[in-house]
Amino acid sequence: MNNPDTPLDLTLDGGALTARLVDFPSVSGDEQALADAVETALRAYPHLTVDRYGNNVVARTELGRAERVLIAGHLDTVPIADNLPSYVEGDLLYGCGTSDMKSGVAVQLRLAATLPEPNRDLTFVFYDCEEIEASRNGLGHLAAQHPEWLAADFAVLMEPSGAMVEGGCQGTLRVQVTLTGTRAHSARSWLGDNAIHHAAEVLGRLAAYEPRRVEIDGLEYREGLNAVRIDGGVAGNVIPDECVVTVNFRYAPDRSEAEAAAHVREVFAGYDVVVTDSAPGALPGLGQPAAQAFLAATGGQARAKFGWTDVARFSALGVPAVNYGPGDPNLAHKREEHCSLSAIAEVEERMRAWLTGA
Repeated sequence: MNNPDTPLDLTLDGGALTARLVDFPSVSGDEQALADAVETALRAYPHLTVDRYGNNVVARTELGRAERVLIAGHLDTVPIADNLPSYVEGDLLYGCGTSDMKSGVAVQLRLAATLPEPNRDLTFVFYDCEEIEASRNGLGHLAAQHPEWLAADFAVLMEPSGAMVEGGCQGTLRVQVTLTGTRAHSARSWLGDNAIHHAAEVLGRLAAYEPRRVEIDGLEYREGLNAVRIDGGVAGNVIPDECVVTVNFRYAPDRSEAEAAAHVREVFAGYDVVVTDSAPGALPGLGQPAAQAFLAATGGQARAKFGWTDVARFSALGVPAVNYGPGDPNLAHKREEHCSLSAIAEVEERMRAWLTGA
């Protein structure tokens, strides 16, 4: 494993720089050393203005261009699973964070260091604590404390997307549907009312539910309403008086959080429904000029993002955003996590062409 005290060399090619970042452990909550290294490396470039808040580093060009593009990536990873140090087999780089998302961060750093005269002003955001609870998310802290640092016409979040543009993201809502009954001894069950049995109708409504497919900016978003947990029962000889079904609603970004919650309550009309977690979706904003130019530079195709990402935070700030990174989202958080070296080079080349007009 590389020595964390060794300065980051941003002249390395994207694959080598990714390996260097991967060998720099930064599990969520322990990003300070990597944030220090990123800040030090970026301050060596006079064309960048560098600011820091906590373990979040922001670097900007100030060239007076007509548009500003923000490129963001998180520094943290999930806990290491015996998958450090990194190693290479053929075209694949293995190690914790290779796909999610130090390959994307490497591309960010390469672009920040090597594009002193881009055709758009650039803001590079490196933030902490993305992989854990939302209250600790560094991008959220920046949005609350320094929203001016995040001002832009368009944003690219370099989350793993298989080197394909993924527009916007779904919203997510979790609710608890509570069923009640009457407790009794299971030997005299006729004296009670089994709350777990009442869950049958809730599950039936879910099984019969027909999710929407919604087209936005030419992208098809698929919704889903699913039970993800059932809790109930007191003991093996007791008729339960309560059962709670936890339901997750993944919804298209044309719905607001309030509309999503109202829809779920309508589906479960007659039941006690409590929202326990909610995060809005993000519209893709592919009609923006910067987005159109980005699509052209990256192959002209996009797909809907299935899942929630921090593009929703940019959407809340009025900044249209897409997900685009070299990592494979299906490999994120896996013990065998890896990333294609050729995909890292391809993503950097495409973004460089977009930002230089080459």
